[in-house]
Amino acid sequence: MSRNYKFHNPDGAYFISFAVVEWLDVFTRNGYKDIFLESLAYSQENKGMEIYAWCIMANHVHLIFRSINGQKPELLIGDLKRFTSNKIVKAIIDNPRESRKEWLLEQFQKAASKSSNVNKHQFWRHDNKPIELWSNKVIFEKINYIHNNPVEEGLVYNPEDYVYSSARDYSGEKGILKNVVVC
Repeated sequence: MSRNYKFHNPDGAYFISFAVVEWLDVFTRNGYKDIFLESLAYSQENKGMEIYAWCIMANHVHLIFRSINGQKPELLIGDLKRFTSNKIVKAIIDNPRESRKEWLLEQFQKAASKSSNVNKHQFWRHDNKPIELWSNKVIFEKINYIHNNPVEEGLVYNPEDYVYSSARDYSGEKGILKNVVVC
């Protein structure tokens, strides 16, 4: 568990971003994004993670969530990151069409060698900075920031056109992740 996790209010809603080590563009492959999405869905259904907004970019993820079953938010995020790290690295290893396989694994191994709590491959960076969302104004600022990330990156013209985010849910359409709580 990273020392940077600071979830002071276990019942609060939080904005958090986490990035792949060295900001590597791993999520350019839809299969890796799908693994992350499956893990989010599992966290919703089985771990009490209530999700308000999310977006998967090429090398990082944005998420607004809260714990609704009494589990500490840092444990929810820790489990999510640990599971997705292992599953995505395994998918990279097992993917015969992954042209960057050796290079990516080397980068993950280098990052792990610099970390005291990672054995073989470090996928996620440890510098998370969860921000408790204390007002409706701040919540909507963060939701807009998350949904406009693909627009700012030049991937789409409209936030709801980006499939791998909750922007569709907020535009009245159905997004690909079920049970997103629209504010």
